[in-house]
Amino acid sequence: MPGLSRVIVVIFGVASIASGAIGFVNCPGSDRTAGASRSEGIILVDAKRRLTPFDTWNESISRLEPNLLAALQNAARAAEADGVTIEVNWGWRSPETQQRLLDDAVKRYGSYEAARQYVQTPEGSKHVAGQAVDIGSAPAIRWMNDHGPRFGLCRIYANESWHFELAADELGNCPPLRPDAAGE
Repeated sequence: MPGLSRVIVVIFGVASIASGAIGFVNCPGSDRTAGASRSEGIILVDAKRRLTPFDTWNESISRLEPNLLAALQNAARAAEADGVTIEVNWGWRSPETQQRLLDDAVKRYGSYEAARQYVQTPEGSKHVAGQAVDIGSAPAIRWMNDHGPRFGLCRIYANESWHFELAADELGNCPPLRPDAAGE
């Protein structure tokens, strides 16, 4: 498809994603991609593969604040030694993506106030600032909850076990959990 200036986006249904077939896609403005393969302007993604802290080819990882990225990579190396792979669902995301997530949450939960318990505004999002990461698998989340503070990585919200920020003090103590994204 020479001369094609836009990426053709193909999204398969939930059953395809659950079965490990092709899933998430990368397109201009998108910041959620893993395992992409490119062919003639089409980007297909293997839904079985999540990003790791070393996938700096992806802006979700490369646009993380450098100290957070270094801490996350150090934690991933230590987790690997324990037999756990740290997978990243999301790191940095654009203000537009954050607004879309908030708008979708308002529709899902019925009000802005209810949505804010789960989704921060673009102006308040640590993801938009490159200062937060959402960890993927249950074993990785458990490992990060147990060991992340020694790398400075802390769970921030009581209702989001997967969301981590570089927030530990010099002794490895994390701040008290906030109830949710709105409980600032």
